[in-house]
Amino acid sequence: MPDSARAEGFISPLLGYDWGGASGCPNITGCEDKKLNLGVGVGSMEDGIGGELEISYAKDFFGRAPGYKSSVLTVMGNVLLAPKYGPARPFATGGLGLIKTNIDFTPTSLLDSHNNHFGWDLGGGLMIFVGEHVGVRGDLRHFKSFKDLRDVGITLGDTKLDFNRASGALILKF
Repeated sequence: MPDSARAEGFISPLLGYDWGGASGCPNITGCEDKKLNLGVGVGSMEDGIGGELEISYAKDFFGRAPGYKSSVLTVMGNVLLAPKYGPARPFATGGLGLIKTNIDFTPTSLLDSHNNHFGWDLGGGLMIFVGEHVGVRGDLRHFKSFKDLRDVGITLGDTKLDFNRASGALILKF
C-alpha cells in the first residue's frame, strides 16, 4: 500500500551575509564590511510545494556611527517549490512582506511605521537531508522594496531598498 502524503512542518534557523545594493558591500567576496544576518524560517511542504514565513535581522546594515541605528528586519511570506531527489531538494522561493529599516528592539521602534517598506524576495538554493528529521540548507535571495505608484494613487513607500543575502541554515522537520 503506498504511503499517504502528508505535510512536513519545519523550522529553519539561518545565518547569512548581505551584499549588493543598499548593504554597503558591493560584492559577496572581497568585502570587509559584510553584515551578519540572523533569522528563522517556519513552514510546511507537501509533494514539493510549500510555504514559509521567514524573519531575519541584520544589525548595522548601512554602517556604524555614534548615535546612528541602521538595522534591517525582513518578514517575508514565501512560496517554496522543492521537488525531492533522494536526500536532496533543490528549491526556488519567492514572496512578499515587510522590510523595516533602522530599528532597535524596543516596543516603540517595533511599532513605529515610518521605516516600513512593502517588498519582495526571490531566490533559490539546495536542501540536503542527512536523516528523516534533520537537514541543511543553503540559499541566495534578492530583496527589494516597492516604490510608490503615484500615477495610480498607491502609496507603498518612498525608499528604494534592495540587497542580496547568502545564507546557510539547519532544517528540523516535524
